[in-house]
Amino acid sequence: MTQKDQQQLGKTLWGIADQLRGAMNADDFRDYMLSFLFLRYLSFNYEEAAKKELGKDYPVTKSNLAKEYGVSTPLQLWYESNLEEIEEFEKQMRRKVHYVIKPNHLWSSISEMARIQDGELLITLEAGLRYIENESFESTFQGLFSEINLNSEKLGKTSTERNKKLCTIIQKIAEGIADFSTDSDTLGDAYEYLIGQFAAGSGKKAGEFYTPQQISSILSEIVTLDSQDPTMGKKKKFDKVLDFACGSGSLLLNVRKRIKDNSGSVGKIYGQEKNITTYNLARMNMLLHGMKDTEFDIFHGDTLENHWLLLNEMNPSKKIEFDAVVANPPFSLRWEPNDTLAEDFRFKSYGLAPKSAADFAFLLHGFHFLGKEGVMAIILPHGVLFRGGAEERIRTKLLKDNHIDTVIGLPSNLFYSTGIPVCILVLKKCKKQDDVLFINASDYYKPGKRQNSLEEEHIGRIVKTYQFRQDRERYSRRVSMDEIEKNGYNLNISRYVSTSVDEIKIDLQEVNAKLTSINESIKTNTEKHNEFLNELGLPLI
Repeated sequence: MTQKDQQQLGKTLWGIADQLRGAMNADDFRDYMLSFLFLRYLSFNYEEAAKKELGKDYPVTKSNLAKEYGVSTPLQLWYESNLEEIEEFEKQMRRKVHYVIKPNHLWSSISEMARIQDGELLITLEAGLRYIENESFESTFQGLFSEINLNSEKLGKTSTERNKKLCTIIQKIAEGIADFSTDSDTLGDAYEYLIGQFAAGSGKKAGEFYTPQQISSILSEIVTLDSQDPTMGKKKKFDKVLDFACGSGSLLLNVRKRIKDNSGSVGKIYGQEKNITTYNLARMNMLLHGMKDTEFDIFHGDTLENHWLLLNEMNPSKKIEFDAVVANPPFSLRWEPNDTLAEDFRFKSYGLAPKSAADFAFLLHGFHFLGKEGVMAIILPHGVLFRGGAEERIRTKLLKDNHIDTVIGLPSNLFYSTGIPVCILVLKKCKKQDDVLFINASDYYKPGKRQNSLEEEHIGRIVKTYQFRQDRERYSRRVSMDEIEKNGYNLNISRYVSTSVDEIKIDLQEVNAKLTSINESIKTNTEKHNEFLNELGLPLI
């Protein structure tokens, strides 16, 4: 399937969502829409695997049989005829695809119920989602649909109304998907497109779950370059990649795709997310992109409190480290640091971020788990570059320890959640250069009515400048630590790279000489002109 077709599927599904959600909040409808798309993906994979497992025993559905048995799927027919073999079959399916879906819970069955407006659809769908969550396979799907309330009055005041609404939604989705490929890349791209569209309608809430793809691309390109010598190109092998504020997982998937596109390999990607709904979206997103449950680990918990046991190893020799760390944490989040956190191994060397803004707390969390040869790229508000107090002390020590590699200033109004300009900080533990690269990309963007955007040329310019550490007039400059020290370790980008055009210096003596010459020329020519007028007997000037 072409990229155009993949984009068209996303647009088709968004059109359905926009048409059907009515007065329902975009965030609420998003969860229904994406969950049903995910069920469609799981079902297709499961049925394809069942065909291979059963081989020639897999039934071919005939309309008269479907009518006679009251079923609509071949797998249901097989279940009806092979009761004693079901347990062994499901055991094999758990081993091969890592989950089980009962025949009447498959999308093909659910969508058929929706088509005929079956009054039992709501009950069947509810049972199917709960089965996948709780009985399908260990903890991979545990609580995956916990935020999907099929009995919400937002779908209708009565059970009958809710059932009818669900039938309509599911039928339209089934019709919309019918003409498109069903591979994971296609559905994964459609899922990403829908997340972006819902983010556009969510305002400030979008920041909780979505990093615009264009900004994800910059971070992904940066962390996948060779950390010691970016001019050598892409690093080929990544053991572990972390996003400790992963939202819907789009940024992690972008990093993984960049690695794969460059013929590299990645062992496992790790994400952490505090919001339960977004955490579920992230897990669905991973699976929808064809990832096995052994290839990712998404944890639900508070990053600042460090609830994840995986990251709580205090023995330095056993501490888990990551080859790449990316993050787009909440901007200037208020938090409550306490005495226990003051002694926390993540913050002990640098100190605690102030209550008013947890930006540096997030940064230090990720930096602690960065490997010696790794790269960290984090999106933060510009305040971290110049604010005083505790933030100044943390920033100063990071600079003196030579860990801040690059500061990139981005244009304003790129995010759905805020119009403020943001920056990207690139950090390394074993940095070769003893200067800091500043890139001021604030003036390079495509203006939009609601949002500004970055084109490929803008992204490429940033990445190339970072990769080759280039000095470009009014765009980028390598700044020595001596100059930064003289500026009080203030990293305000405009101090080092101004985009304004220098005023043209005016030589007043030269200007005066020109004016004198012009006046003399006027006087001479006026006298000549008056001579002609006098000869003609006309009034003089």
